Amino acid sequence: MALVAPRERKHLSADALFSVVRSGFAAIPDYRLSDTEISLTNALMSAFALFSLKSPSLLAFDKHRIEGNLGTIYAIDRVPCDTQMREILDPVSPESVRPLFKRVFGQLQRGKALESMLFLEDYYLLALDGTEYFSSKTIHCASCLQKVHRNGSLTYYHQMLGAALVHPEQRAVIPLMPEPIVKQDGTGKNDCERNAAKRFIAKLRKDHPHLKFIVTEDSLSSNAPHIATLHAHGLHYILGVKDGDHAYLFEQVQAAEQAGRVTSYERHDRAARVVHRFRFVNDVPLNTSHRDVRVNFIEYWEVGEHKVQHFSWVTDLRVSQRNVYHLMRGGRARWKIENETFNTLKNQGYHFEHNYGHGTQNLSVVFAMVMMLAFLVDQTQQLCCALFQAVWSKLGSKRLLWERMRALFYDYALESMRQLLEALFYGLEKPRPSFALNSS
Repeated sequence: MALVAPRERKHLSADALFSVVRSGFAAIPDYRLSDTEISLTNALMSAFALFSLKSPSLLAFDKHRIEGNLGTIYAIDRVPCDTQMREILDPVSPESVRPLFKRVFGQLQRGKALESMLFLEDYYLLALDGTEYFSSKTIHCASCLQKVHRNGSLTYYHQMLGAALVHPEQRAVIPLMPEPIVKQDGTGKNDCERNAAKRFIAKLRKDHPHLKFIVTEDSLSSNAPHIATLHAHGLHYILGVKDGDHAYLFEQVQAAEQAGRVTSYERHDRAARVVHRFRFVNDVPLNTSHRDVRVNFIEYWEVGEHKVQHFSWVTDLRVSQRNVYHLMRGGRARWKIENETFNTLKNQGYHFEHNYGHGTQNLSVVFAMVMMLAFLVDQTQQLCCALFQAVWSKLGSKRLLWERMRALFYDYALESMRQLLEALFYGLEKPRPSFALNSS
């Protein structure tokens, strides 16, 4: 039986999303008053194509910029060289990229593609975590954070607070616009993850005022000021806690157990040969400094044949035997921001930690935001595009998928990304070499 390429969801196809991205870039005002031989739209779209194609460096992308299908697939009229791209994008405000994340997210909403990401009926599970993506002893810019070593030397670095919709049963994640952790104007102090979280949450509510979120984070976020920020913006939470960091909380749980308030519960998964063991209690104080902050506590053991794993969380959602298993899965899904997001970006062909160009103003941050935008489009394909899923399954790894995509992109004249994926799905017959002979 002949292979038939899966049909695509038109408005969520790569080609449709590339068009959405280009129109979003076109809406960003060009800050230059003159010398616009290459438009800002073309420069931004070229950066997007760089990360969409997973080019290992800007130099590698520059070597092939005249070849391939940048005009047909990415609708780039003129591709800047590497130096031009850096110079044009360095002054661009990273915040100007934010509307593009909303545009792609809007496409997902209109296509009802996010229904599979709903958690506890009508919430979205939103994982937050910080990550470092640049470090150097010499290269730096105005927004670099600084680490002073004992010998007086400096390390310059960049971090961001990443955010992604996750789901325990979905491998794909849907990243939102990250919040850069950068040195703020007018201050000599480093920015920090806690301040970045405040900014992110305020912008999240501005971008998505009506969506219902449950935020899941690690134990560093389980503090009263952060919980107050979440509550102020109408966000629920499942936050990790550790005995060593939250000694008073665990003491209160132990006191509640002695008073008979703690519920113990077991659930057996015979197929997986695993026992899920819980104890939980509602309405306990978070710590001695904020006894008025009351939380609901979950402790969990996954007991396997050869290993026992232990986790604990606090949440503002009331815990019962009916929902404790689902809340546990929501808390454990936080790891997807590390495994399926940062690990994918760093180790599966995106070259997240490579210095594509640092600049003196915003270039490093702009590149990071555009790379995350390309990752959002890829994750949309992973969630929604049966053809992308089929090609990925056929090739077995994303690294090989990106390599084959680049090879076809630069060797064949193609009209669309759909055509490129179909070529990978069906395969291409290798042509015999032909030689231009001089008969004179």
